[in-house]
Formats: sequence, structure tokens, C-alpha cells
Amino acid sequence: MTVYHLALDKEMLQGARVALLPGDPCRSPKIAAEIAATYGSPLSPRPLAHHREFCTYLCTIRGAPVLVTSTGIGGPSTSIAVDELAQLGVETFIRVGTTGAIQDHIAIGDVVITAGSVRLDGASLQYAPIEYPAVAHHDVVAALIRAAASLAPALNMAYHVGITTSTDTFYQGQERHASFSSYVPRRYAGMTEEWRKLRVLNYEMESATLLTMCTAFGLRGGCITGVVNNRATGEAITAERLRLGEARAIQTAIRAVELLIHAAP
Repeated sequence: MTVYHLALDKEMLQGARVALLPGDPCRSPKIAAEIAATYGSPLSPRPLAHHREFCTYLCTIRGAPVLVTSTGIGGPSTSIAVDELAQLGVETFIRVGTTGAIQDHIAIGDVVITAGSVRLDGASLQYAPIEYPAVAHHDVVAALIRAAASLAPALNMAYHVGITTSTDTFYQGQERHASFSSYVPRRYAGMTEEWRKLRVLNYEMESATLLTMCTAFGLRGGCITGVVNNRATGEAITAERLRLGEARAIQTAIRAVELLIHAAP
């Protein structure tokens, strides 16, 4: 069976049970290349399919097949990627992306490990009611923390574990006034300061859907993002900040997958 959106079938996955999920399709070959450079293998990397926003590579980490599949931006397309990969046997999903911090102690290039997400999206509501928490699986969180701790000295980065606000929109949903209309609906006006006081660490756009789905389906989900701007300190996104945050999130996620594979029975 070939799944409709990803253009993949079980044979193509070669038994892969773990998937890294960047949002940007252009990030899939970057992650695959980093895996190949780190571990090396005749199977790594191998492009499998690129259909719509879903770009998939098959890689190998310590002899185990691992997928890299882009989800596109936001919950709806993420839900498609997670569902169709689960249909093909994938059991562990780690989002690898970038993020905007909202706490002033978080630096550009740090990584945020999401323990749970504020469900400010719409897609997750079609899997569970709003009272149902969007929480990361403890195995994945533990592996991400171990990976970040092991890499932090060499990369000169800090890592932060906590709550993420996950939104459907980049502008209004994250209280950005630099949009076409510059108008932020009353519901969201002042929201960033409220999240800050509630010790939320950052904004991003996929984790609420991913984590809700994984828990509801009995799968393992997690999320790590590299900080590319900070709303609290006014540091805006630049090409260099984007490169730095992206690279550190990728390196940490890959190391976490190795730890998860090594811990598998």
C-alpha cells in the first residue's frame, strides 16, 4: 500500500520505526546529510519521495533505519505526515524545527525541548478535546535532554525544557503586528506577556498537533527546536541566527535518536 500524500510504502521504509520531522522540505536533505556525515553508511542518505510539502529520506543510525520526513508548516499537514507514517509502522516521532523564544534568559542558538504544548491550534481538536493535554513522551524527552546535555559544552549552547505555545498562524496567533493588516484580534492582544508570566518558553506551530496525536494513538512523540529569535529581547531572525538554531536542533535530535535506538529492547 502506498500512502496517498507521502508517496511511500512499507517496503521503502525498510523497517524504520523512528522519524525525524522537520517542517521545511529543504531541511530534510540537510538532516540526512548530517546523519551521513556523523555515522556514514551505504544506505545513508537515500531520497525516497518528494510529494507536495512532504520530502522523505531514508537514513541509517548505528545500523538502524531512520526516516526524515518534512511536514510543511502547521498542524493540518503535520497530522497527515504523522498519520500516514504511523500507517506504515513508524512509532516514534521527533519534530526538529526552529522557534521564537519569549523568555529573556533564552539565547539565540539555544535549543528548547518541549515537555508539553499549549494547544492554540485547530488540528489537534479533531483528535482529542481541548482538555486533553499535548505532552511529549517521557522516553523522547529523556533522550533529548541527554543529547542536549552531552552536546552543550562542545556547541557552547544551553538547553531549556518546558512548555511551548503551539499556534496555527505565524502572525496574529503569535501576537505579531508586522503583518499585512497589523491588527491582532482582541483575544490575542497581550497574550505573549501572559504566556511569559506563565513560564511558557517559546512559540512554534506543529507540536500541539504532533504531541496530541502521538499520545492519543499510543505512539511516542517529542519536539526540539533551535532558537532563531527572541521576542522578549527584540532579537530578530537573521540568516546566521537561522543557520545556528537549525544546526543545533538537528545535531541534538540526531544524537537523541541514537540514544533511543541504543535503548530499544
